[in-house]
Amino acid sequence: MKMFVDPSAIYLHRHPVDFRKSINGLSVIVDEQMAMSSLSGALFVFCNKQRDKLKVLYWDQTGFCLWYKRLEKDRFVWPKRFSGSSIELSERQWQWLLEGFDIEKIKGHQAVNCRAIW
Repeated sequence: MKMFVDPSAIYLHRHPVDFRKSINGLSVIVDEQMAMSSLSGALFVFCNKQRDKLKVLYWDQTGFCLWYKRLEKDRFVWPKRFSGSSIELSERQWQWLLEGFDIEKIKGHQAVNCRAIW
């Protein structure tokens, strides 16, 4: 699945938010609660209390964009084991979350950093 934007990073907000909030309210959460810049080019992902809706806020150099997804029969599996107000995801984890997988249980091979193989 191809990303709809090329984000600098992807962050999930830990707690559910009031989905009456739109661009201004969500950008205040990013700036104040998450202590990040809503103008960074990152995707900021929010869920509702029932975990069946997502809102994604991002800045695309010309203005704010707000993407919305509603599941008809299921719920998003939101990570539980993270501290702080947000968690950073890889693009792969973001796709897994959108597809309904538990990103805390799925782990790929660990990257190996080495200078030379032989």
